[in-house]
Amino acid sequence: MSKVLMKGNEAIAKAAMKAGLDCFFGYPITPQNEVPEYLSKLLPDAGKVFVQAESEVAAINMVYGAAGAGKRVMTSSSSVGIALKQEGISYIAGAELPCVIGSVMRGGPGLGTIQPSQGDYYQATRGGGNGDYHVIVLAPESVQETVDLMKEAFDIADLYRNPVMVLADGLIGQMMETVDLDKPIKKRELPEKSWASIGTKHHEGRNIINSLFLDPNELEQHNYKLQRKYKEVEKNEVKYEMINMDSNPEYVIVAYGTTARICRSSIEILAENGVNVGMIRPISLWPYPKKAFNDIPKSVKGLMVVEMSLGQMLDDVLISDRGRHKVAFYGRPGGIVPEPEEIVEAIMTFDERVVE
Repeated sequence: MSKVLMKGNEAIAKAAMKAGLDCFFGYPITPQNEVPEYLSKLLPDAGKVFVQAESEVAAINMVYGAAGAGKRVMTSSSSVGIALKQEGISYIAGAELPCVIGSVMRGGPGLGTIQPSQGDYYQATRGGGNGDYHVIVLAPESVQETVDLMKEAFDIADLYRNPVMVLADGLIGQMMETVDLDKPIKKRELPEKSWASIGTKHHEGRNIINSLFLDPNELEQHNYKLQRKYKEVEKNEVKYEMINMDSNPEYVIVAYGTTARICRSSIEILAENGVNVGMIRPISLWPYPKKAFNDIPKSVKGLMVVEMSLGQMLDDVLISDRGRHKVAFYGRPGGIVPEPEEIVEAIMTFDERVVE
């Protein structure tokens, strides 16, 4: 094992190269600018394609084209940039094409701030594009996990022919940690891309990449097909971590990404004060780990959802818990990273924060 000190955005770029990235199309926006900056050097040096497009809209449509040709392709952006890409993401999902989207969240709405936030949970898991589609969403809590999930994201995208988003926040993008770029990932049997539009000399007949179905009956059948695929994703790709759940905790925190890191420290402080708290850490935000809520110990009095937003994942917690526990909420929505002591205080005043 060889570990190196690396910034999160650099790790995203180098992990993508390790995963066999062929093409990157993007447009600069803080706080993910280092991703295209590194790839602008790494890809051409490897004989691959890097294009800084004229806009986010142009970039995602270039992704559409390269994905249709069967290439391993990626874009990255932040918040308002991802918003501009939503139409293209819907096209890509509708055309059943694999790609990876790096999203490094900043505060919003609007231009907001360049500080870290988790205010794009709805954007990632619900999407702003049209129609019945899903993007597979993975949320790391460390630079090492960012590397691991980035490398796995390309395989998941190819396996299901679907966009995969790796959703981090500005803190993960800008922090430095030691990482092992060669850490192995889950092995998957990937089918050949016989559907790719690369000319007819490699196969008989024409391959057509399209998301347009003017016959409503054809579109309905296509949507049913997509839904069957999403059911397979929900069956096979749910990821989560259960923390301190075997010790009969009084409360359970639900948090993801950077916020989950902070909550780990809060749990230690609470333990020192005689309060036993566990945590559910969703890693896949879609599909959401609903089944984790079936394994909550009977000792638990309530769930505390903690986010760097005003409560977006909160909806999925309420859906997943199905009214079995009291659910409270604590959030900071302005690009301010909460301190562990704030979350300790939120747990100690749990009943005041219960969501009605």
